Amino acid sequence: MQLMTETILLIQECEACLTRFQKMRDEDREPDFFNEVKPHADSLHAQIKNWQQIAHIWITKTAPKNLYVQQIDHAADAMEQFVVQSFYKGTSKKRFIQSIQSTMYTLRLVVRKLEEGDVHVK
Repeated sequence: MQLMTETILLIQECEACLTRFQKMRDEDREPDFFNEVKPHADSLHAQIKNWQQIAHIWITKTAPKNLYVQQIDHAADAMEQFVVQSFYKGTSKKRFIQSIQSTMYTLRLVVRKLEEGDVHVK
């Protein structure tokens, strides 16, 4: 299922963001925006928007319990921000990690609902 695949890829990107954030802090350097940050962010933003659209359709059709379109939108917005923030050592660590944890919760909830087949077709 495309939604499952896309969700798993986004979970992997969340983990990569944590690793990248720590690496940038360890190396104590600023990235090259046009050669590092922008290309990565642009490709991820397209992937996030695609996931968001697929998830909206799935939620609208199946109405999984305790999972709402607003959660999907919040996760997508947060991820678009922290993907870019992960490149910068000056990013607030606490807020960055909380944002990733919140997004990961939603992504893992989508995976769990898909695996369980928790649907209530409208």
